[in-house]
Amino acid sequence: MSLKGFVISGTGSGVGKTSITTGLMSVLSKKYKVQAFKAGPDFIDPMYHTAATGRPARNLDSFLLSDEKIRNVVGYASKDADLCIVEGVRGLYEGFQGDGDIGSTAYIAKLLGLPVVLCIDSGSLTRSAAAIINGFRAFDPEVKIAGVIMNKVSGPQHAQKLDVAMETYCKGVKVLGKVRKDKENTLGQRYLGLKTLHSFEQSEIEPLERLVDPIDLDMLMGIAETATGDLPTGSPYVQRDAGMTAAVPMDDAYSFYYQDNLQCLEASGIKVKTFRPVDGDPLPDADMVYLGGGYPELYAERISENRDFLDGVKNMSLEGKPVLGECGGLMTLCSTLKDKNGKVHRMAGVFDAEADMVDKRHGPTYMLTEARPNNPLFKGAVRGHEYHYSEVFPHGDHSFCFDVHRGLGIKDGMDGLTVRNSVGTYMHQHALSAEDWAKGFVDSAQ
Repeated sequence: MSLKGFVISGTGSGVGKTSITTGLMSVLSKKYKVQAFKAGPDFIDPMYHTAATGRPARNLDSFLLSDEKIRNVVGYASKDADLCIVEGVRGLYEGFQGDGDIGSTAYIAKLLGLPVVLCIDSGSLTRSAAAIINGFRAFDPEVKIAGVIMNKVSGPQHAQKLDVAMETYCKGVKVLGKVRKDKENTLGQRYLGLKTLHSFEQSEIEPLERLVDPIDLDMLMGIAETATGDLPTGSPYVQRDAGMTAAVPMDDAYSFYYQDNLQCLEASGIKVKTFRPVDGDPLPDADMVYLGGGYPELYAERISENRDFLDGVKNMSLEGKPVLGECGGLMTLCSTLKDKNGKVHRMAGVFDAEADMVDKRHGPTYMLTEARPNNPLFKGAVRGHEYHYSEVFPHGDHSFCFDVHRGLGIKDGMDGLTVRNSVGTYMHQHALSAEDWAKGFVDSAQ
């Protein structure tokens, strides 16, 4: 499949690329079917992309996924779309290591044959903006930087100086627009990154449409036409007919799921049943439970009051049904969760352990692990990533089912508390980083 699209990247973090990308996705979705992607292991930006386009956004990460899988995911997800837009991660060239582009936005752009639109924080810059742009263009000639968006322009005089600088030093570079400095129409911050989009309200997106009004959409679509990717469109997931169901909480406390993980379960014949435990929903009847990450610490009191949910999860574990908790899900599987105010909340008690919110921050960090023989859900080398705003303290002897070769895990180079067919881990996995991610769930449930 030939592809129309582009990558929106930045000269670094904090240049406003998520606000600009989301605004453009929303505006363009009024006329085109737009498929959104996010480079890197991010959960929050895709929520905005999904709300802006009305289509589930996907993650692309060249550390977690092979080149073949990345190309397949993009082709499969975009096969009925008119346009694909990829938001980059950090600066254009930041990657897994300091001397290679694996994990970088540049790598994704080259792999998919997509032109790059570079966002630059031009606040207080004029000629220096031209120097930065020329440096980015020269750094890797294989990356096609096709246009530039100037953000945080202070006013007409600043804009005029930027025009002169670009005409003098960056001939041939298309300036798609100069976006005014605007605190009202941008996204707020939260300690994990951008704030989550509560209830996915359109009112959160509309200000971003106003933000990107100065950008020339015709010029942008012209850049999209220069994409050269030819991608496979078949399903990237293992197909089976398990005839099972998975209970998956999906609300403000549990919202960190890769779309591909949910589709991987569905492709295996595992129907995903979502519910909202923060709002008091009971645990639905199911053959397994998948507790994603999010912000359970912010809703710990309401979660603790939902005994049907917590006792139901523990009973499923006691029955030997597969239970996976990732990060916030791991905290929920502990006996207690201590919030930042020091208040202790009762949790599911699958593991005799305490989750404790801490002041220090660690992550996001890529993880390289090896599943131990006692791991009921996963085998062999397992890649993922972790965030740490908490620590988990097991009481007494506990079994761990991952050896951590890169990353922190729970303690002493180990991750994955396990009992019966339950696993609680700080590691977030992407289903397509494994050959058959759902197999362990199916085998354990049987």
